[in-house]
Amino acid sequence: MEQDRQWARTHPNAFMDYNHIRITETARDRAVCELELVPESLNPYGYAHGGAILTIIDDAAGTAAHTDGRAYVTQNSAVNFLGNQTAGTLRGEAVVRHRGRSTCLVEVTVTGEGGRTVASGFVTYFCVDQTVRQEREASPS
Repeated sequence: MEQDRQWARTHPNAFMDYNHIRITETARDRAVCELELVPESLNPYGYAHGGAILTIIDDAAGTAAHTDGRAYVTQNSAVNFLGNQTAGTLRGEAVVRHRGRSTCLVEVTVTGEGGRTVASGFVTYFCVDQTVRQEREASPS
């Protein structure tokens, strides 16, 4: 059962599938996801929608955070949009920069065709793993 939970934390979910995002690499504290741009991924001007870019950032970062086997939810995110493209694939590479007892900070760089940087961002996750919750409840305030 625990092995199934760990697999699910580092593998695509229905939301990722719906948004044409797939995990292409994982290692401890690292993950890479790719987003295939389809018409539904584009804004009215024909470029990758900012929400699609933010989604690949969150999915890549969340996958990297989960590589320690614990459960997380997004607490905060910040993104800088640096470029864009109209077709092809976006690649989000995530690296854990800090892992604490109850939070995890992940940096993501999104590149487009030819390796051009499209966006960069940081995502902070809050650990909702049962053992962390139990430790928090047991420690005096």
